[in-house]
Amino acid sequence: MLRSYSLKARLAGAATLAAAFAQPAAAGPVLDEVLENGAVTCLVNSNSPGFSTPDSDGRYTGFNVAFCRMAAAAIFGDAGKADIRGIGFSDSMKTIVAGGAHMASRSITRTGTRDTDPGMAFVVTTFFDGQGFMVPQALGVASASELDGATVCAEEGSTTLLNIADWFGDRGMSYNIQNIADKTARLQAFFNGKCDVMSSDFSALAADRMLAPEPADYTLLPDVISAEPLTLLAQPDQGLESVLFWSFQVMLNAEAHGITSENIEDIVTDLDNQPAAVRRMFGTDSAMGEMAQKLGIDGNWAIEVIRQVGNYGEVFERTIGADSPMGLDRTATANRLWTDGGLLYAHPIR
Repeated sequence: MLRSYSLKARLAGAATLAAAFAQPAAAGPVLDEVLENGAVTCLVNSNSPGFSTPDSDGRYTGFNVAFCRMAAAAIFGDAGKADIRGIGFSDSMKTIVAGGAHMASRSITRTGTRDTDPGMAFVVTTFFDGQGFMVPQALGVASASELDGATVCAEEGSTTLLNIADWFGDRGMSYNIQNIADKTARLQAFFNGKCDVMSSDFSALAADRMLAPEPADYTLLPDVISAEPLTLLAQPDQGLESVLFWSFQVMLNAEAHGITSENIEDIVTDLDNQPAAVRRMFGTDSAMGEMAQKLGIDGNWAIEVIRQVGNYGEVFERTIGADSPMGLDRTATANRLWTDGGLLYAHPIR
């Protein structure tokens, strides 16, 4: 009798659990707010060529902007429902903690102390970078080891200052800091010769050089002094975090399968003849549809991300890639799929 009762209890428990999984899950209070407001508020750098720059109408474009649009495409089926706002670095995290924005897509490094702040959620790394130095060609410096006694322009409130202190301190080198929070003022100080060196992430330095009166007068030194995983930041909320994480995985998976914004219509039209992983990713009666139901987002969310934003490789190349004004060679960075020797590993949509 005891054995029979135990079996019945286990079967009843399993049935209850199955029923629970069959019900739509609550999206989460922040994602609920996004859905109610009809837009996702996303913070970006106010002027970073290639990554986020406003046009004459104030509309932002660039690599980081694409992930704001990714979120809107997934949640609403409309990438245009991203309320994108330019903001200074130190204010971006404060704004997220204060609930003044839903997410941030800009050069924010995921660190241990930041990640353990209960007011912020670091979701997924979109760009693997490292800190370096930019100097005027006229300085005649070929390596950071020659910067003893240099005056360095850096950004207040960032990991940049800590990395500089570690690097110079470990080598017994002296330096002076011009700690300037405002980016325009910081660049003006550097370009006017008040600083010998500008230090930031390599991607940021490449963007900043494009703002110089004569970009060719400045060079990036080869030294990489830190690891900088630049990560999407959000208000803590399981629903919103899931949307951001898995939308990014769709962009990686699509690239791995050769699916782009140009051929997504053909793929969806001929879905029955696609590999199983592709059918799960874009099938309304498969993983895509099940995830949409649980989160309460657009039923074709994965399709819309690729249709309206593109896969990761497309976004990289059109905004910061070798043929863009930024001219970054993706093959020389860690921002490649793992199958190509990079650090981008696509999680399975299933």
